[in-house]
Amino acid sequence: MHDAPATPASPTVPSVEPHKGSEMDSPEGASIRSEQKYRKFLKSLIRKQPRDLLLVIGTGVSAAVAPGIPALCSWRSCIEAVLGAAEQLEVLHPGDVAEFRKKVAKERDLLVVAHDLIRKMSPRTGDTKPNFFQDCLMEVFDNLEQHIQNPVVLQSILRLMERGTMVLTTNYDNLLEIFGQQQGKPMESLDLKDKDKVLQWARGHVKYGVLHIHGLYTDPCGMVLDPSGYKDVTQDPEVMEVLQNLYRTKSFLFLGCGETLRDQIFQALFLYTVKNKVDLEHYMLVLKENEDHFFKLQADMLLHGIKVVSYGDCFQQFPEYVQDLTAQICKQRSPDADRVDSTTLLGTSCVDCAKRKLGESGTDSPKRIKESDMPTLE
Repeated sequence: MHDAPATPASPTVPSVEPHKGSEMDSPEGASIRSEQKYRKFLKSLIRKQPRDLLLVIGTGVSAAVAPGIPALCSWRSCIEAVLGAAEQLEVLHPGDVAEFRKKVAKERDLLVVAHDLIRKMSPRTGDTKPNFFQDCLMEVFDNLEQHIQNPVVLQSILRLMERGTMVLTTNYDNLLEIFGQQQGKPMESLDLKDKDKVLQWARGHVKYGVLHIHGLYTDPCGMVLDPSGYKDVTQDPEVMEVLQNLYRTKSFLFLGCGETLRDQIFQALFLYTVKNKVDLEHYMLVLKENEDHFFKLQADMLLHGIKVVSYGDCFQQFPEYVQDLTAQICKQRSPDADRVDSTTLLGTSCVDCAKRKLGESGTDSPKRIKESDMPTLE
């Protein structure tokens, strides 16, 4: 495998790692919920139609849903859990385990550490299949369905998907698919190795499809952190055009994402060749831990066409904010519904009204309204 292209400098997004303990069930949690109800939302966001949005799901979503699994909380936690599993399964030399733990402690770019780790646990040929990294992930993500404690965010995401919102994720877990199937939805997990499925998804033909751009822990074929592992995709003009067109035509909404814009695969798929990013309109929900940092981040991210929005100053506010935001978006009337209403309600009443008025004025034959003037059903 060749080295990945250099990562362009991007602003650092606040960590989405949750605070210890749950405040949502405490008196403080009630206060948080009350405060959230009165928060203002950007009208440019809540007036979007669900089908015009594409959700990008990061570790913050998994952390909110299943706080009992540390590996879901952040890249740091995930790498630490994988190293622990590698040590127990004896699939990584103790010296390598110690070296990677040092890197996790001091390295700022944890995606690079994860990339190095997956290479270390893969064949020396550079091929990622088979690899012990997957075995370690299966160990740390065992019995995911039993760990879903707070499905509020997943319920909100499914509500948007029902109305046409697309979803991709940088996560290895399939919590959304598990929960969706429990709700009777025909969920599908997709990865970039399946060109036909990716094209169908990108064209909006897989309503309940979730695209895992790093792959899924249950499928060894898709476990990739390096863009060169997806060279069949990134060098395919048809696939790249369809994917990049999404970034130009949809509004991406980043949920629980801390490192996504610095993610080399995300960059290779959406950022490298999409020009005039400042003309785009995407959104990112972040934790506002520090005001100066937050407002600097807002200004910096506008250069990428991304509006940064705070969901609050503590992680426990995240699920409630997403729930309320979803409710606001889903309140918007669909243009199709407006066209149907104007045909079935206004159209008929206006014709009857015209007939009555013409009859009252003594005109024998009212002017016939041409079919071409009437609203049409789509």
